[in-house]
Amino acid sequence: MISHPSSELPLPRVCGGPVLYLDFDGALHHENVCLDLKGGVFFGGIAQSHGVTSGHPHRLFEHAPLLWTLLEPYPKVRLVLSTRWVLWRGFERARARLPLPLAQRCIGSTFHKRMDRREFLELSRGMQIWSDVIRRHPSAWLAVDDDDTDWPAWCRDKLVCSDENWGISEPGVLTRLQTKLAGTFGPGAA
Repeated sequence: MISHPSSELPLPRVCGGPVLYLDFDGALHHENVCLDLKGGVFFGGIAQSHGVTSGHPHRLFEHAPLLWTLLEPYPKVRLVLSTRWVLWRGFERARARLPLPLAQRCIGSTFHKRMDRREFLELSRGMQIWSDVIRRHPSAWLAVDDDDTDWPAWCRDKLVCSDENWGISEPGVLTRLQTKLAGTFGPGAA
């Protein structure tokens, strides 16, 4: 039986308040990102092929300016990174890849260095996020992620599932994200 990864951890430095859980791959750029042996990050063959066939060469964090624009009306919303980049590079280095206005909103990640990495990775992304919600107690929250596998039914309405190729820029995803941001964090939100 896998122990709950949050059960032995101290509370996050920042608890409460409105939170957006943010994946990088498949949300802020194409999902096919790889790590080389020296720790370099690059697009894999699927992303490169998609870029060629679509006439749009993908760039890392190409949709970060769009996310910043979407979040401008919600200045109190903080970001919690729910990306494997934290496991690869650590929280500080992952956060540093974001444009400064987004990096300044980051208050933590779903993975904590005191967690058992293997146990954490055995959880679905939805359960990784839910575990952080239990520890952080946000007043309101959403998650942007292209991985909806085994997402918990009790909080599936908190997920904006992004497009693995176009991330949050895909028109349907963009519309859903705008609607969810307004409904969750806007004036009169529940």
